[in-house]
Amino acid sequence: MLRTLRKLFEPEIAARAPQAGGGKLTLREVLLRDWDELWYQPKIDLRTKRLVGAEGLLRARRPDGSIVPPVAFLPGAKEEEMLVLTERVILTALRDFEDCAVHGASVKLSVNVPVSALVKLPIARMLREHRPPTPNWPGLILEVTETEILHDLKLANHVAEELRSLNCTLALDDFGAGYSSLARLRQLPFSELKIDRSYVSNCHDDKVNGGLCDTIVKLAKRFELMTVAEGIENSAESDKLKAIGCDIGQGYLFAKPMPKAEFIAALSRRLVGPPKRSTKQRVAVTAPTTLTRGALADM
Repeated sequence: MLRTLRKLFEPEIAARAPQAGGGKLTLREVLLRDWDELWYQPKIDLRTKRLVGAEGLLRARRPDGSIVPPVAFLPGAKEEEMLVLTERVILTALRDFEDCAVHGASVKLSVNVPVSALVKLPIARMLREHRPPTPNWPGLILEVTETEILHDLKLANHVAEELRSLNCTLALDDFGAGYSSLARLRQLPFSELKIDRSYVSNCHDDKVNGGLCDTIVKLAKRFELMTVAEGIENSAESDKLKAIGCDIGQGYLFAKPMPKAEFIAALSRRLVGPPKRSTKQRVAVTAPTTLTRGALADM
């Protein structure tokens, strides 16, 4: 399957020499030129302020060093291109974990994948063949959006169960954007529920957003899911989310997405550990160091 997907690009790879280029960038060009890379945004325990994980976020780096966000080249991408990208992202995250582990941090990484990849890519085989050899690997989280998973819920369930046996779980990204029932989505073995940033924004002052966040957290606790608030931008939002029991925060208040080398440097000097509450999935951690919000916010 993966060989077939790669063949889609081989003729152009052979015919076109890398160049900085100009104009509108496409995913096909990014893949052809190997400009894709993963940046990592820390995930922070809202109570202890410890770094407990990170989400891998796609960026493209041109030869001149300029960084291009995915919104500039993902729209309009074909499914075959997205599948090739997803393969690269998963394998990169598995390799990057080993680089983190060298620095004493067994941090759980997550990456975004399209729901179609769960059934069209041999992810289970990829995990068996490329999972880190270290015995304390905490696993990998695949983030899927609420709106996408609703279209393939039944089909994806079998795949999700197989992945869970390989220490790979699903996170429901942007929860609330699709207005679906959490009870229905409970059919899949999610480990995390990520609250959409539109609800997190101004949740300390906005009674509607604050109430929705509170309701989502309570529902997640009932199903023993970790909750992750996306897009936290100020201390007031963080304090509100902590007060209602949200487990993990992610956003510019703590850190912007950063290249792997910067993320590893942060790991080497800060505390890394799991959120301290009972969950179905426990994360193994070694060699902790100290984390401060101020240092992360400066990145």
